Amino acid sequence: QVQLEESGGGVVQTGGSLNLSCTASGSIGNINVMGWYRQAPGKARELVADISNEGATNYVDFVKGRFTISRDNAKKTVTLQMNSLKPEDAAVYYCNGYRVIRNGVHLTYWGQGTQVTVSS
Repeated sequence: QVQLEESGGGVVQTGGSLNLSCTASGSIGNINVMGWYRQAPGKARELVADISNEGATNYVDFVKGRFTISRDNAKKTVTLQMNSLKPEDAAVYYCNGYRVIRNGVHLTYWGQGTQVTVSS
């Protein structure tokens, strides 16, 4: 199946920016929704943002206006531009793909994650 690999994580100060990239080993043109999730220590994994193949985007309330998700099927990449970072944004960020096969049947893909640390 398609393999996803994240990059771009690192350490930034509060108010800084990072751009995360996710590169797929194969075509993402048949993956209905690509997204970014994050998981902080002791917390459940949560959706940060996603984008459909039609370009529709969805963001968790806490990142609206600060983060921007985009996808380029030709380049097989999905990015997450993160601005005005806060300590609360610190987490491991995971790239995700959701492919619908038919009603009730789907495939999911996960990257291994990239660490984002925000210093106060």
